[in-house]
Amino acid sequence: MFIKKLTLVNYKNFASKTFSFDKKINCFVGNNGVGKTNVLDAIYHLSYTKGYFNSVASQNIKYNTDFFVIEGNFQKNKRDELISCSLKKGNKKLVKRNGKEYEKLSDHFGLLPVVIISPSDTNLIIEGSDMRRKFMDSIISLNDKEYLQILIKYYKVLAQRNSLLKYFAANRTFDQTNIDVYDEQLVSLGEAIFKKRKDFLSEFIPIFQERFKQIVVNIIDSKVEENVELNYRSQLNSYDFKKLLIENLERDRILQYTGVGIHKDDLIFTLNDHQIKKNGSQGQQKSYLIALKLAQFDFVKQQSKITPILLLDDIFDKLDENRVGQLINLVNDKYFGQIFITDTHAERAESIIKKVNLDYKMFQL
Repeated sequence: MFIKKLTLVNYKNFASKTFSFDKKINCFVGNNGVGKTNVLDAIYHLSYTKGYFNSVASQNIKYNTDFFVIEGNFQKNKRDELISCSLKKGNKKLVKRNGKEYEKLSDHFGLLPVVIISPSDTNLIIEGSDMRRKFMDSIISLNDKEYLQILIKYYKVLAQRNSLLKYFAANRTFDQTNIDVYDEQLVSLGEAIFKKRKDFLSEFIPIFQERFKQIVVNIIDSKVEENVELNYRSQLNSYDFKKLLIENLERDRILQYTGVGIHKDDLIFTLNDHQIKKNGSQGQQKSYLIALKLAQFDFVKQQSKITPILLLDDIFDKLDENRVGQLINLVNDKYFGQIFITDTHAERAESIIKKVNLDYKMFQL
């Protein structure tokens, strides 16, 4: 799978721009702030129906305009796919496939897999558990539509239960029967999500560990043995979900929201049995994140039988010039497909890309 052409209208800093891409490597170069990352975000947007760097769609509209349009011409399994995403202020976002509008945006999820590696990935380590849950859920959802629907239903029921708790507090009333209805749904949906997350991690962790080893040997050029792990922290590992809801009901009524459940799950990133957030060096954290994202690429490719597009945003921020070259060498074989790279130095980027002896196209912004 690859994208042949991208058209942007009033998207972020672009008034009107069309790009035609090479099937293998495309490199965007230019000063900071000229829109290199915005091009990658537009490609991501067409895959996930939202931006990677800003999921609030209205904030992607160019300043002093009232709409944006992104259109991408893809080729997948030797068939052309024309995907468009548009938004006008005050209206709902429209996503179309070959001219036909999706009734539900979730129906598009997984059609055009894309994996991005960006400096902002550090949020996976430094931010709260919500970021890590979303990372896990997005990978599972790409190839499991049932999981995505269960997840959507769970958060809908959770919002309804929280609204009911607020209503009880505001009106100084309580109805156990209503709470029981929502609890029953949360338990059924939550236990299904918990099982699917555990099944996913049992497959994903070995892939991630193998990728980390490759990075240590090929990119970091180190013979030091480092053990990495992803630990799934969930209340459901030790407790029955229904009992948790019953035992925490009084606390939930006081706080006016649901304090237990799979929406509190977390992934703990460890290196040599220590949390990488607290004990990992900057270099170790960068290597950890790159391994995570390449493992995501591997998992999605294995499950979907489609080679995702790989977006490498400002990777010189993550690695020095020599290690960027090693990373490009790592991803230049036939296993990987179309690759996009951004950099602030044209000569540096082109000299590295030339060494891999593949077709490429440079874009100066």
